[in-house]
Amino acid sequence: MGYIVFLDRDGVINIDSSEYIKNKSEFKFIPKSPEAIALLCKNGFHVIVITNQSMIGRNMVTQESLDAIFKKMKNGVKKAGGEIKDIFFCPHAPEDNCSCRKPKPGLILDAQKKYHIDLDQSCMVGDSIKDIECAINAGCSKILLVKTGNGSMAEHQLSSKGITPDFIGSDLYEAALWIIKNVKI
Repeated sequence: MGYIVFLDRDGVINIDSSEYIKNKSEFKFIPKSPEAIALLCKNGFHVIVITNQSMIGRNMVTQESLDAIFKKMKNGVKKAGGEIKDIFFCPHAPEDNCSCRKPKPGLILDAQKKYHIDLDQSCMVGDSIKDIECAINAGCSKILLVKTGNGSMAEHQLSSKGITPDFIGSDLYEAALWIIKNVKI
């Protein structure tokens, strides 16, 4: 399939909220994130979104509402000239102890199985310690942290655990530029 860039959603692609993103009107792109995805696609990378969406398991939103949010995201990226190949999400509440909730690698492993992905040909961009640990647990070759969303707090948490991402950037656009420059496909 080629080189895969896994992206977290909330705090990487769109503005996160402590109240959760419960409907498509609450979904707002972080500036330049659709353009960043388009830039990756135009340079031969495939983008897959990997996201925890416990709102489903907590009965805060319906699957239809989540699908409408995903559709808005995919359409915004398409309008910018990019494509989100697929979206894998965990619908479970944290206490469900499932295998797909980040930092567990289940979502990435599901994508690997579906698309026959060589994880040595993949990277993950996230804004939280859960995203970075998920990428490590799955065996992604490059791991990037962005400071949008929870990134600044995650940077300190990772440092205290002795974990250093391959790149720390201000936002997804900066991360995309680093990937294009530093990852050979």
